[in-house]
Amino acid sequence: MSQIELYHYLALGAILFGIGIVGFLARRNMIMMFLCTEIMFQGVAVNLVAFSRYHMNPAGQSFVIFLLTIAAAEAALALGLVVLLFRRRETLNVDEWSEMQG
Repeated sequence: MSQIELYHYLALGAILFGIGIVGFLARRNMIMMFLCTEIMFQGVAVNLVAFSRYHMNPAGQSFVIFLLTIAAAEAALALGLVVLLFRRRETLNVDEWSEMQG
């Protein structure tokens, strides 16, 4: 892999991460915020695989498999929490949940 190809993959990862961060900060729906965090994870995974391939070290690719496994478990838990929160207040708007009473 040449440096030009590495830069293309790094740019793709940065674009994915940027789209995820803008979506997370701009949206107020919990599911959309959750999906934007997953897009950020994918951007990081692309960068890890690109660096791993560039340096011919499979440790980065192994770490990506571990990262995707953890992200899948996190996705299942987060989706369960979102469904539970929706059943409580009938809304997924984050502004409604920011005023929680203790």
